[in-house]
Amino acid sequence: MTILVTGGAGFIGSNFVLDWLAGSDEPVVNLDALTYAGNRANLASLDGDARHIFVHGDICDRDLIDRLLAQHRPRAIVHFAAESHVDRSIHGPGEFMRTNVTGTFTLLEAARGYWGALEGDDKAAFRFHHVSTDEVYGSLKPTDPPFAETNAYEPNSPYSASKAASDHLVRAWHHTYGLPVVTTNCSNNYGPYHFPEKLIPLIIVNALAGKPLPVYGDGQQVRDWLYVKDHCAAIREVLARGRLGETYNIGGWNEKPNIDIVRTVCALLDEMKPDAAGPYERLITYVKDRPGHDRRYAIDARKIERELGWKPAETFDTGIRKTVRWYLDNQPWVQDVLSGGYRDWVSKQYGPEATAA
Repeated sequence: MTILVTGGAGFIGSNFVLDWLAGSDEPVVNLDALTYAGNRANLASLDGDARHIFVHGDICDRDLIDRLLAQHRPRAIVHFAAESHVDRSIHGPGEFMRTNVTGTFTLLEAARGYWGALEGDDKAAFRFHHVSTDEVYGSLKPTDPPFAETNAYEPNSPYSASKAASDHLVRAWHHTYGLPVVTTNCSNNYGPYHFPEKLIPLIIVNALAGKPLPVYGDGQQVRDWLYVKDHCAAIREVLARGRLGETYNIGGWNEKPNIDIVRTVCALLDEMKPDAAGPYERLITYVKDRPGHDRRYAIDARKIERELGWKPAETFDTGIRKTVRWYLDNQPWVQDVLSGGYRDWVSKQYGPEATAA
């Protein structure tokens, strides 16, 4: 038995692969294009492990997908591979359409052909698990209830629109062709191996370097924060026992404004690695808000708890403490990620002062 994971060198994908192989001897075929956010160093602990088969390749390459399916005969595809950063999608939406829409279509067609040729128990057991985001639902007002699986899709950025499109494709391939699919829509993840363009790792990295901590607008944008290892556990449950054709929302029950996240990270750094120059909050710098910035996301995760018994193991307090500690203990990984290309991106997005030496 084998599973095929796409995007398994990225943030959530690599955590999933590591988590899977820590608890199972079932091999993983890990397909990743190693774009800027895909990092083989995330998987360094698996070097020499025969259960991990890494393939450098593109999910838009149909011939490659067909060869991998024929060679390894996986019982499931877990599809993480995606361009995922809203700011990058605003500057360059084309790659998001290619990877998130065309790539998902290519995988679905390859999976349909492969599954159609299976027989008996193998055919009945096959699953296509599509990993998506809460951003497809749009933005909530302060008093709105959290997103449920029945909420209408109202994406507001090129990124969320591309993920919404991929969700619709997955649904259509199930209803039209009978492909056995499940979809999960998660809230904001945080934890180890997070590429430092996203809020929490960016704040940690910049604070340790004495650089400005950029906060969009008034910092009151609210997100529901989910520790990545909790997300991985939820995906395992949905893959194993989720109802075919269903969507499961995965959230952390941790709604917090961005500025509170920044201040919490600063306080933990003050405790764990104090700066002689003073509290890290002195570095907070408000910058112009990004276009179309959604004001609030929140996930109603009662369905997955009711049907599958999953709920997050970490509170935000426990998860963020583990996260800050991980970044402090893994500075070689951080420094390896901080390439010239990354610095160019941060400068472009937040201004040159955010990357000043």
